[in-house]
Amino acid sequence: MNRRHCATAAITLVCALALLTSTGQASAAPVPEPSSSAPAGSPQRYSNADLEKVREQIETLYRKAGAATDAYNLAEEQTKKQSGEIVKLAKAIVDGQARIAALKDRAGAQAREQYRNGGLPPGAQLALSNDPKLFLDGINKVRQSQQASKSLLAELNQTQQDLETYTQDASANWEKLEANRVKQAKAKKKINAQIKAAEKLESRLEKKERDRLRQLEQDAANEAQTAWLSSGAIKDVSGEASEAGAAAVAFATAQIGKPYVWGAEGPGSFDCSGLTSQAWLAAKRPIPRTSQEQWRLLPRIDVQDMRPGDLIIYHADASHVGMYVGDGAIVHSPRPGRNVTLAGAGSMKILGVVRPDK
Repeated sequence: MNRRHCATAAITLVCALALLTSTGQASAAPVPEPSSSAPAGSPQRYSNADLEKVREQIETLYRKAGAATDAYNLAEEQTKKQSGEIVKLAKAIVDGQARIAALKDRAGAQAREQYRNGGLPPGAQLALSNDPKLFLDGINKVRQSQQASKSLLAELNQTQQDLETYTQDASANWEKLEANRVKQAKAKKKINAQIKAAEKLESRLEKKERDRLRQLEQDAANEAQTAWLSSGAIKDVSGEASEAGAAAVAFATAQIGKPYVWGAEGPGSFDCSGLTSQAWLAAKRPIPRTSQEQWRLLPRIDVQDMRPGDLIIYHADASHVGMYVGDGAIVHSPRPGRNVTLAGAGSMKILGVVRPDK
């Protein structure tokens, strides 16, 4: 009876995953009904081919969730940075207003002094003396003083106007970034809900079925790694780690066994880019937080030139990253339900390699 219930749950899982993945950018292929060669009357068994379909769809879901999380993390980072810029500009405006007020007070004080002296400032009084040289000097001093005051006031007013314009532009940009952050948060929430549904359905399978799924996952990774090594992709790779690279590798490998958690940057758990960014921060080389930004901003190198500490970016959307540790291996934080571990560098589709300390 339990086995029959397991088979029913498995069928439900496949159908649900097919529906979930159909909402993404690339729809999953329809999954066949579970096949069975068991005698009539025996419970249906889930074939390896069917489980492989499930594995592929679960992998697709996790990749999409990783990409959505990276997009959200980047949007949140950009919004915070822009908010900080607005605060700085606002403070500069306040400081500028104080300077303008002080200058106007000085101008007012000069005007009052002129009134008390019959409407003439000291320079003008000197200019009206009988000494021609003092007269000329006085005229020049009056002109210079007036010009300096006018120039300073004009400069302060222009600076204040510029700051106010910058603040308006920054505020408008912040609103756009915040709208994007909210959009990415909704996308992340939706995909995380899909992941939870997939995890719940997967958990209803018997332990042996889940073990078979995990073995299929490992088999697929091993097959990809073998093909990658056989292609000669790293036959000439022999670079040694830089001092900073060695420190980053030491940090990353020390985290082996810690669980994957979306958005985590340690110390108890990590997502993929949280691990690599913290490893390089420990090596005193801060790098972008997300795998997409690491791919976009860090110097790229050929696979043949990589050395321990370099980052390998995976999948067409740069949704995953691992750190090369040598001998064709990486250390990475794979996905929810898995821990930081060593894996074959070619076990996933490589997009390219970047070097944080180039």
